[in-house]
Amino acid sequence: MDLNALRQLRENITSVYLGNATAVDRLMVCLLARGHVLIEDVPGVGKTVLASALAKSVQGSFARIQCTPDLLPADVTGITVFDRDTSDFHFKPGPVFHNIVVADEINRTTPRTQSALLEAMSEGSVSIDGQTRELPSPFMVVATQNPYEFEGTYFLPENQLDRFLMRVALGYPAPPDESRVLEQQPARTVLQNLQPVISIDDVLHLQHLTDQVKIEASLLEYIVALATATRTHDDLQVGLSPRGSLALSQAARATAVLDGRDYVVPEDIVNNVIPVCTHRVISRTYMHDGDTLTTRRIMQQVLETVASPA
Repeated sequence: MDLNALRQLRENITSVYLGNATAVDRLMVCLLARGHVLIEDVPGVGKTVLASALAKSVQGSFARIQCTPDLLPADVTGITVFDRDTSDFHFKPGPVFHNIVVADEINRTTPRTQSALLEAMSEGSVSIDGQTRELPSPFMVVATQNPYEFEGTYFLPENQLDRFLMRVALGYPAPPDESRVLEQQPARTVLQNLQPVISIDDVLHLQHLTDQVKIEASLLEYIVALATATRTHDDLQVGLSPRGSLALSQAARATAVLDGRDYVVPEDIVNNVIPVCTHRVISRTYMHDGDTLTTRRIMQQVLETVASPA
């Protein structure tokens, strides 16, 4: 398996984003798995830098949406306007009609506008004025958000959260990495001149390879056992859905490709359970986005109680 394109993609991103290396790999997994990713953390830790570095590293169309309370659904999907010269209506596509869309601070816009992304993320198309319009392929949404307790934020609805393959927290950089950020200031220097290193055809080829990765029956049974354990857990009100199980299997396949394998091993599943499943289950002490720590703890318990095929 040719991993040169993936190696170049990782190096290009890490030339700008000097923080959590695991987060970089998880974004690449989402790209290979045709998934969307939600990056959540406090302001100033590099969420937008990481999202923009991925988008600029792919030789496709890229758009950034700065989410604000006054952002309208038409600002995301596009609008039909009347042209006086031709006496006809013309559709002006919105930023969602790009290969990679960065939705910055998504929880600062209203639920109505948040839902405008719902059909695009799940179906790869949008319906405008009674007409369905297909989005380009590949299509990926990289959204960022601040924690819910910050002023001026709106809860992401559960069906919107479920459309994200992963929910990733960056954390603070290690002291040596933070020193490099202070010295190099990559967001101000390198990011502006970052060039694409992987083509759209390369991305489509890698996504096709991901679909072909073999996953044994015992590993599929392991995923089902994990999902079943969440559905019967005393501390969970809503367990992992079949869509969540499918997302976990696809993330495991993409992780295998990232490691240069055409088959899945148990570690590919275990390493993806927290980022893929935590935001898809609801605890009995449910408080919207605020129970992330609770659901992480519960999913860790599930991992420890369900026997791995290994």
